[in-house]
Amino acid sequence: MKEHKPIIAKDPSVPAHERIYRQLRNDVMYGDIKPDENLTLRGVAAKFGASMTPAREALRKLSAEGALRSTYSGRYVANSLTPERVEELATLRSLLEPELASRALPRVHNALIERLTAINTNIEQRVSRGETHFYIRGNLEFHRALYLRAQSPAMLALVETIWLQLGPTLRKLYETQNRAPNIDMHRRIIGALKAGDEPGLRLSIRSDVTGALRMILS
Repeated sequence: MKEHKPIIAKDPSVPAHERIYRQLRNDVMYGDIKPDENLTLRGVAAKFGASMTPAREALRKLSAEGALRSTYSGRYVANSLTPERVEELATLRSLLEPELASRALPRVHNALIERLTAINTNIEQRVSRGETHFYIRGNLEFHRALYLRAQSPAMLALVETIWLQLGPTLRKLYETQNRAPNIDMHRRIIGALKAGDEPGLRLSIRSDVTGALRMILS
């Protein structure tokens, strides 16, 4: 039997269950785990070069966050959301994320604007090459970089939980349609940040979220 090797290097300062949780959380959030994909304790443990106990702890934590659901057979499955559930979660994004952006605005500096511009340029280049799957990862990197400046960890945690639940389904929808949302909205967000335009920033963030929703559900 072929030996499994850990997919990421072990860090002795990070407990095994936390290391597994962080990586799987990113995999789910970015849609690298597909809807209805099965995860077993044995498979996850082998993938990370860990025992069953930390693998179980990580999967249970993700299940509690709504990223995975457990089955009677002991497996964990990535969620496949209905259009109604996608719309509900996107509506929550449209309510929470403009507020985070508004709170971040007074703390925005040139270095952040330059970083957001670089992130968006990378998104545009990769999407133009047909790498639509990268949009989720790049888009969340863009939004997280901005929202961290809000210094509102509880609100950001809620938003990330929503991203986590949406990830696999959004990835499937983008790949099915083979296109990403209109990323010009990121440029409007950056423009509003440069101008210190709080109403314009709120509108751009909300339009970015709802525009993506309309595209993938159309």
